[in-house]
Amino acid sequence: MATEPTPAPPPASLGTPIDGAPSSSPSPDPDPSTPSTATELAPLRYTVEAIEVRGNTTTLTHLVLRYVRFHPGDPLDVDDRELELTRFRLLGTGFFRDVELSLRRGSRRGYVVLVVHVFERNTIVVNDLWLGLSADAEPDGRARPLTAYGGAQVSETNLGGTGITLGGAFAVADRQLALRTRFADPQFLRTAYTVEAQLLYNAARDFFGNRDVVVDDPQGQDYAVLPYRRFGGSVGAGRDLGISTQLFLSYRLERIEAQVPLAASHRRGPDIEPINFFLLPGGSVLSALRATLSHDTRDEPVLPMRGQHLVVGADLSSGVLGSDYPYVKLQGRVSHWWHLSWGHVFRLEGFAGAIFGTAPLFEKFYIGDFSDLLPDRVLDLNFDRRPPPNFLDTAIVEVRYGDYAARVQGEYRVPLYRGQRSIYGVDVFGALGLYAVAEARDFILHARGYNGFRAVPVDLTFNLGLRIETSAGAAVFGLSNFLGLLPLRGPGTR
Repeated sequence: MATEPTPAPPPASLGTPIDGAPSSSPSPDPDPSTPSTATELAPLRYTVEAIEVRGNTTTLTHLVLRYVRFHPGDPLDVDDRELELTRFRLLGTGFFRDVELSLRRGSRRGYVVLVVHVFERNTIVVNDLWLGLSADAEPDGRARPLTAYGGAQVSETNLGGTGITLGGAFAVADRQLALRTRFADPQFLRTAYTVEAQLLYNAARDFFGNRDVVVDDPQGQDYAVLPYRRFGGSVGAGRDLGISTQLFLSYRLERIEAQVPLAASHRRGPDIEPINFFLLPGGSVLSALRATLSHDTRDEPVLPMRGQHLVVGADLSSGVLGSDYPYVKLQGRVSHWWHLSWGHVFRLEGFAGAIFGTAPLFEKFYIGDFSDLLPDRVLDLNFDRRPPPNFLDTAIVEVRYGDYAARVQGEYRVPLYRGQRSIYGVDVFGALGLYAVAEARDFILHARGYNGFRAVPVDLTFNLGLRIETSAGAAVFGLSNFLGLLPLRGPGTR
């Protein structure tokens, strides 16, 4: 979360004992008026006598201690990186707007009390708010009427001070609806395990076809429509592997009902081929296991100034689990933030993912999730059927969903404001990236008419706007939200 205008010094500053905490060195105390090179260079080590939590009027003390890796009797080095990471981890819970760590003299020489002072924040938050218009166009470039979509995700992230999250989300669009509920307990039955459960419902429509689409039951002039429904949920449990690393395992089960057209074709390059809708007709079942490993050293979860965030995941769906969609999905994302000496922030992010097997439509990689110039999927609903702008004139214009995806993006951020009441922070940002989405066949038999570099389904993406963190949640206002309504067309967009 955004820090106070006059933030507490980072834990690394604990190299100077607070409240006169004594050194654990067995030698006599040096005269404080006499400089000592040995004392300045030697690390200050103590033994933790106790841990004291202050400022938590709502959050239970044992929940705060759940995120503190130190215990009474542990050795403590004031230069230990884990002190700083402890502060970051507490901020990352979203329960607090600031956290201060300090030392207080213990009852014996060489012993100290670790004081954790938290400043609580509003925990009923709007995690996401989606409002937009989806632009569309005829094959000749004439604009269609705009279609509105919207939704919200709201959560109580610290129910009764227990850390339990209860949340819900919805999204609506033209003949589409998505609903979600979520429960999470970071200290299940006072253990070190986190448990989570979710329920979902989707009544969705998706659009297929590049050009010259022919459908057995025409539902559009130049595209095929796939209506389908999903109902199911997931349960999972996780455990900390370290102060900044967590492992989470979950199982999901869904029932899918799809009205797949009996026959449909479109043009890929100059060739006419059947459309693959990536869902089985009628009823089918998705049953899958997921493992997620995350490593987070960000100083703040919304407007971080420095640190790293790494997430890798693997999904396994198999007939052994009763699934009609056997596949393996691997993906990883890493982001690193640098706090520049003049106060600005630079972030570099990389993503890579691959799917092996026959994953359902909503598990495929979608171009709108990688291009800032198309609407993202919201709760797995797709609002837009346009191809990407295709600034580089490549075969990306032939791709909608893929088995492989990658993106590299840089972002430059300028902090404009930091506060402590309703608005915690406002930053202006600019981002530029390169992404690729491809089907497996694009590596073997690319679309005819594209040669050399043009055969690689890759394109540029960019954005410019404001990031705002408030007591009610965070928001992003990007130029891409408005550019997405314009008929941007690169030289290869048809």
